[in-house]
Amino acid sequence: MADFEKYRILPFIKKENDIKNIDKADWPVLASEIRDFLVRSISETGGHLGSNLGVVELTMALHLSLDLPSDKIIFDVGHQSYTHKILTGRKEGFDNLRRYGGMSGFPKRAESPCDCFNTGHSSTSLSAALGMVKARELAGEKNTIVAVIGDGSLTGGMAYEALDNMSKLESNLIIIVNDNDMSISENVGGMSQYLNDIRTKESYLDLKDSIYLSLAKTKSGEGLAEKIRAIKSGIKQLVIPGMYFENMGITYLGPVNGHDINAMMQAIKEAKRVKKAVIIHAVTKKGKGYGPAENHPARFHGAEPFEIETGIPKNIRTKANYTDVFSTVMCKIAEDNKSVVGITAAMAEGTGFKRFRNKYPDRFFDVGIAEEHAVTFAAGMAVGGFIPVVAIYSSFIQRAYDQILHDVCLQQLPVVFAIDRAGIVGSDGETHQGIFDLSFLSSIPGMTLMAPKNKWELADMLKYAIRLKKPVAIRYPRGTAYDGLQDYRARIETGRAEIIYDEPDKKKGVCLVAVGSMVKTAEAVRDMLKEKGIKVSLINARFVKPFDKETISEAAKNTKVLVTMEENVITGGFGEQVLEELNDRGITHEHFINISIPDRFVEHGNCDILKKVVGIDADTVFKKITDVLK
Repeated sequence: MADFEKYRILPFIKKENDIKNIDKADWPVLASEIRDFLVRSISETGGHLGSNLGVVELTMALHLSLDLPSDKIIFDVGHQSYTHKILTGRKEGFDNLRRYGGMSGFPKRAESPCDCFNTGHSSTSLSAALGMVKARELAGEKNTIVAVIGDGSLTGGMAYEALDNMSKLESNLIIIVNDNDMSISENVGGMSQYLNDIRTKESYLDLKDSIYLSLAKTKSGEGLAEKIRAIKSGIKQLVIPGMYFENMGITYLGPVNGHDINAMMQAIKEAKRVKKAVIIHAVTKKGKGYGPAENHPARFHGAEPFEIETGIPKNIRTKANYTDVFSTVMCKIAEDNKSVVGITAAMAEGTGFKRFRNKYPDRFFDVGIAEEHAVTFAAGMAVGGFIPVVAIYSSFIQRAYDQILHDVCLQQLPVVFAIDRAGIVGSDGETHQGIFDLSFLSSIPGMTLMAPKNKWELADMLKYAIRLKKPVAIRYPRGTAYDGLQDYRARIETGRAEIIYDEPDKKKGVCLVAVGSMVKTAEAVRDMLKEKGIKVSLINARFVKPFDKETISEAAKNTKVLVTMEENVITGGFGEQVLEELNDRGITHEHFINISIPDRFVEHGNCDILKKVVGIDADTVFKKITDVLK
């Protein structure tokens, strides 16, 4: 249990709205205690630190200005909701933050009535908030609805669809743009530059402040509120180029210092009076109050447990992970092939494209948090004669399903999809588990879909994908790259599996057919079965589409138990495709075991625990096989 006795104010926050009982003079103390608590807690559990340190005062101002849970706050992405969780009585939950059975790192409706909308992906808050406003109108209610969206999330197209839709709104909707010049990496694109221009427009800020000061000195200053607003509007039209939001019919207030609670509360108070959509532009600093996070905001976006004094991770990596392998191989490929370009959606560091960007800046494109655009942009480059490699996490690439189908595969364009974080990813939970890609990508005609068993095979598959000049997706997991089975490196051939061990036994033998990361698990299962004297064959599937129908069908004929193994949901997965093929061929099998993830969402927690819970760990697979052999 966390030690709260060291804090003077924080112990008094036990439930929502308790912050309103705190003396105004103690607000800075509470903000400081929250930051200290966050640093200490996340240094032990890991989690999203930089974004949360940056919104402490902003969140306090919201809770002081609103009445929760009647009023609603929708946090875009939601990784910046830790202060909100503290202020709604969940500080004890930080002991088990993002651990199995513990508190989520994102807003969860099931966790608290103060979490009004589950989030985890970017650019969704404005649509959800507008829907809630329309529901409020139909129900005849009067509550306040606020969306908190980062400037990084404003690079996502869905946000603009919502802005366009709300431009004619005649009911109050408050949007707080948390402008910290960062998403996960440094922001890119026109909106980032636009907000930066506003943020740094000293002539506007100085003029605005001087007018306020002059009016404040007059006897009738309080009666000039409407004139002040008119003057502000005039100043903005004169000084700020474009007036993007105002020209859309959305009232703009700001920029406001997001670390000034009083200024934020005043802005929220003014915004509540507007009978339309209103944007409060709050300027904050990601990582504020903790030096290492301020200096390295990208590193502390999603931090592993770290030493508080230095910010250095407690568990130093000694082996390369799959992202590192991708990074190294991509740079080598690009050196030899000038037509290869790299594309990502605000994830240059996370996907391993940072080295590629530094080495080939003219051939690297970060399109912001816009996965749909990234894919169609890649299609356009492919038409222009280049070979784009699009690196996106599994959980995020599902947002671009239509573009993969319609713009890439339909035209059979040579776009390579490097799908990182495939399978169980752990602590980020339901919204981030990469457990659906095999299913939805397999449904697309013309797609070639692969998964490597180890780091060498990832390198080989990337090189093969570039040569193929067709739509190709390679999915690989989070974490340390498997370095076993180094001697098994058969040439990659389209639709051909790799037989690693061949020990057929029709009467009582077992054949394991594993996809990607599950080859390592299959090896462990094979060792356990061999100790029981059971003959075990092991096939590395390599291809999920097109898969090796002949090799797998022959294996089915020559063993008693056929086991398919994948780190993907059962519905539409590899195992279902294999079973359908066997049925089509009239191959009746005494025992077919489909090892896959059940048809459900998988919560947050340690990867090993989660794999056991969903039944794809070695012990569970071993038990299922031995049960049918009894």
